[in-house]
Amino acid sequence: MNRQAQAAVLFLLGASLLHAATTDLYLRYVKEGLRPLVLAAGAALILTALATTWYEWRARRAPQAPHPSEDPRPAETVSLSKDARPVTDTHPEPRISWLLLLPLLALILLAPPALGSYSATRTGTALQEPLAYPRLPATDPLPLSVVDYAGRAVYDDGRTLTGRTVRLTGFVALEHDGTPYLVRMALNCCAADAQPVKVGLTGEVPPVLQPDTWLEITGTYTPRRAHDPVNDGPIPFIEVTRARPVPPPRDPYDESWNT
Repeated sequence: MNRQAQAAVLFLLGASLLHAATTDLYLRYVKEGLRPLVLAAGAALILTALATTWYEWRARRAPQAPHPSEDPRPAETVSLSKDARPVTDTHPEPRISWLLLLPLLALILLAPPALGSYSATRTGTALQEPLAYPRLPATDPLPLSVVDYAGRAVYDDGRTLTGRTVRLTGFVALEHDGTPYLVRMALNCCAADAQPVKVGLTGEVPPVLQPDTWLEITGTYTPRRAHDPVNDGPIPFIEVTRARPVPPPRDPYDESWNT
């Protein structure tokens, strides 16, 4: 890889980051609050590529050093042995630089979807006890995140949920025994640390459920619970009264742990 190729790869990678950050593509990789850093990284790569191109262009236009045969000193003062060879710098740039093409291809050609049921059924529920239980509005039905509902149902024994109709949105995951879960992947920073929070579905559950289908669930609290077969973590249930498919949300991850 020569300098021109390095500059081209850096420019394309930076442009891909800018494209991801100016659309919603970056939300498949990092949380929403990191958009400024993704934009800054893309701009820095583009500036580096432009600087590399400029320095290479300037080096090509610089006057070359005189060849030994053109040495202006008298011939008798030039002493070269018969085995002398001109010394040139021929160290090539490392071939490992071509690995920069991998994230570029991932961003342009192979952008993966957000983590879904495959990861959820192979990772134990990551439900954490909330620090507090804020007062809920009187909205009916009450929109809640999967994480908020699960935390109140398990660690507050559903006291703030009893008698309320709630609405949850998540994707479907089916346990090995066929138990349907409504799941949302919660993350702290990026998709690499995303972990599932699961709510079991009971009641008026659709007879046919496809994994990774996004559903809007309306229902009520039920004290029924189960234990995650992966890590024995608690999984609360919701008594479903209505379920309808919905498009995937703009941000597929739950970031409420960061608030």
